[in-house]
Amino acid sequence: MASLQATTLLFASSCSSFSTKTNCQRSITTRASLNIPNNALSSLSLPKFQQRGSNVEELDFRRATNNYTQTHPGDTSPLSSYEETSTDPVVMAKLYAIMDSVADRIEMHKNICEQRNNWNSLLLTSINTITLAATTMVGLAATSSADGTALLSLKMSSTLLFMAAAGMLVMMNKIQPSQLAEEQRNATRLCKQLHSQIKTTIAIGNPTTRDVTEAMEKVLAIDKAFPLPLLGKMLEKFPSAVEPAVWWPQQRRKQAKGLGNGMYKNGWSERLEKEMKEIVGVLGKHDKADYIRLGQKALKLNKVLAVSGPLLTGLAAVGSVLVGNSSSPTVGAVGSVLGIVAGGMASVANTLEHGGQVGMVFELYRSNAGIFKEMEEYITSNLEEKDVERRENGEVLEMKVALQLGRSLSGLRDRADKGQFDEEFGSKLF
Repeated sequence: MASLQATTLLFASSCSSFSTKTNCQRSITTRASLNIPNNALSSLSLPKFQQRGSNVEELDFRRATNNYTQTHPGDTSPLSSYEETSTDPVVMAKLYAIMDSVADRIEMHKNICEQRNNWNSLLLTSINTITLAATTMVGLAATSSADGTALLSLKMSSTLLFMAAAGMLVMMNKIQPSQLAEEQRNATRLCKQLHSQIKTTIAIGNPTTRDVTEAMEKVLAIDKAFPLPLLGKMLEKFPSAVEPAVWWPQQRRKQAKGLGNGMYKNGWSERLEKEMKEIVGVLGKHDKADYIRLGQKALKLNKVLAVSGPLLTGLAAVGSVLVGNSSSPTVGAVGSVLGIVAGGMASVANTLEHGGQVGMVFELYRSNAGIFKEMEEYITSNLEEKDVERRENGEVLEMKVALQLGRSLSGLRDRADKGQFDEEFGSKLF
């Protein structure tokens, strides 16, 4: 009965807009007098609103497509533009998988950094302790009036200790634990930076397969630049030439998403392009060159100390053998002096090299040169793109470069003007 009343009311409301009041009343009376079975009413079904909603969505898309075609007559692929705005769940899953892998690498690099830093401290303390103990034994043997058995035991003990210290020092100088720890610190920082970049890409929305490919290439480039294992993959600690560290893949031209709309030439202007060219020149001729020069000095100092430590320890071992030579007192005196002096100097050289962490300083200079080289390639890859709309937005790029150099936008422009002035002044002089 309630269903019949609802049907009557619906019919009455619809009838009011198409016929007169008398006809509506007559129709209602006729409709109410009908005896409709309950099972017939239960078999009635409402329209499928879900299907209607999808049809409406399709209609809206067709309208948007027609409007886009009318406003952009040169573009014949509005459908592809619409599909680019949709998020592919497979792409999102891949990006989240890369994020998990990067987070795991952050933890691994952090743990290995602590381990290798402990290596540096423990090996330095152990080698210096062994060297000083052997030096003390040489002094006792030189001033002792004991019998031949006691003198021989002191000589043998000091010689063995010096030889052990020399072997450990050669191994320590080969692997450079302080430099290894600095490599892992840089890898941790870069992995954290990459993790934040992927998170930002997901937060902005609409990631593509290109974002996945670039993230994968960056992860592999960091793994190659700062390897975790030692055997077979350790970086050369004493290279013949100092080169900036490279932890990024080859720069690719990419189009900034949605940043060029409403801007004159995607944020680029003739002034900004000239400014970026000057910045590239300053980075290559001054900043990167300065850090390479400092890295060469640190490398030379590290080479001298790496050779001096084991050499002095070996001389101390030879001197300890000559201590107390009964056949020639002069040889015995020279041996005692050589053992004591060379042993003390070996401890000093070892402390300067590993206590001062000269290898870490070299890696620091090399990494700083790499930062300027990355910025240089990053700016150059945008300038070489002739289509301005395919570049990264000029204002955003200028802000990124200023932040990397630790300057304000006005300070960055002054730096570019200063670089141009220095170049013109130098050309006049030479």
